[in-house]
Amino acid sequence: MALTWRDSGRLIVEVRRLVVSALLCCSVATHRTSAQTSAASLPVAGQVRTVQSATFPVDVLVQGPAETMTELQVICLFRSEPSDPLHGSLVEMNERLQGLLDAVRKPSLFSGEAGETLLVIPRAGTIPAQRLLIVGLGDPRTFTPARMNLVGAIVFEEAHRMVIHHPFFAPMVLDGGVSEFSTGEIASEFMSGFLRARRTQALLADRYDALRTRVEKLTFLADAAHAADTQEGLAKALAAEAK
Repeated sequence: MALTWRDSGRLIVEVRRLVVSALLCCSVATHRTSAQTSAASLPVAGQVRTVQSATFPVDVLVQGPAETMTELQVICLFRSEPSDPLHGSLVEMNERLQGLLDAVRKPSLFSGEAGETLLVIPRAGTIPAQRLLIVGLGDPRTFTPARMNLVGAIVFEEAHRMVIHHPFFAPMVLDGGVSEFSTGEIASEFMSGFLRARRTQALLADRYDALRTRVEKLTFLADAAHAADTQEGLAKALAAEAK
């Protein structure tokens, strides 16, 4: 049966509608598949990512600092007071330590100035770490990743002084409310300072009979969303050390 001009027009409109509908379905399916693939590619809690380097063994661990079983867990705190809210893993750490972070965050106690340190021996039943070292990050308003170079040196020196073989470190910069820098930048500067202090101690051991370091490995904590960037930042600093 021959189609009239009007029937042909209706057929064309219907075909267009079906094509648009199919394209929209395909787009939605593709978006869902992409989102599912992205989520599936993120590391899960407890996963370890090894930084490939012959310079010094470093792992990235997807875990919060309140959960680590280690000789020494190191975290950082910006200058603040109990009235300033804690965020992220700092909330859990404070709760597990029965409010200790709030108790010490005072100018007359631990002010959080850059480079200031506080060593805590956790009570049984609080956190698994045998020792907790808190390092001050100073004023969050003036913070730049370069400040982490000093932190890295402090972490190595304190671990060396305490004869720690394998310290764990969590920068807590994001948890402290500073988010304008990448975790890779933070990790790279920290690692550079850590390796700088390691070189210094090696020189003292070679030339002045100082105690050789027992620090054999470092584990750097990161959340799932930032583990890859953190790993890249650490690898960058380790590669620069190897040159």
